[in-house]
Amino acid sequence: MVREIHQWYSPALQKEMPIAVYGHYGFALLMIPTAAADFLEYERFELIHHLAPMIDAGKIKVFSINSINTESWMNKQMEGAHKAIRQNQFNEYIFNEVVPFIQNFTSNETSIITTGASFGALHAMNIFLKRPDLFKGVIAMSGVYDLMEYTDGYYDDQVYFNSPIHYIPNLTDHETLEKIRSGKMIIASGSGSHEDPEANRRFSGVLHNKSIPHDLEIWAHDIHHDWPTWRKMLPYFIDSKF
Repeated sequence: MVREIHQWYSPALQKEMPIAVYGHYGFALLMIPTAAADFLEYERFELIHHLAPMIDAGKIKVFSINSINTESWMNKQMEGAHKAIRQNQFNEYIFNEVVPFIQNFTSNETSIITTGASFGALHAMNIFLKRPDLFKGVIAMSGVYDLMEYTDGYYDDQVYFNSPIHYIPNLTDHETLEKIRSGKMIIASGSGSHEDPEANRRFSGVLHNKSIPHDLEIWAHDIHHDWPTWRKMLPYFIDSKF
């Protein structure tokens, strides 16, 4: 498997940001880490290994980035408004820096699908919904789509605009909605420990009310909020849905 590490100073985030690239061809899979983890998390926990057959076959080319959650919603010392600012800077880093990097490594026509597990699922969903002109779909695993789950009660306009369960019901722009509707959306949860299938059902209902097609996959009670689940889910979805 081709594996490369790249890094640049991000103007949006004002810091060095690394990215891991796996593979040589295929649609681009942009992986966003869980919680406080880094760009090599999916490799350390062997999810990249489980994707290897599809990477080597040229079905997917994987791009894995760093999170900045410890500089935003997971930082207990920061004020809520500053956390929201950092969240928006992270979004801009993805839109204006990561996407052009991916396009330079593939092409302007290559589809980019976002994915993540746990907190990474919320980020993956959010960036797809905010910029469906850049991304063609999302695979969101074991997530909740209410940013208030992470804000310790803080709420302002920027929380609203980064919380899909809040802003999607009020989204009326026809062109944006049509681009979202044309994408491939998979929302998946187990029913085991630390999973929240009801949160996924609620968000599915929000999408249904906006006539947004999506696949809701609620797996069994032996499917827990942990790496064995995501090592099963992601290869299965890529193999069977894309």
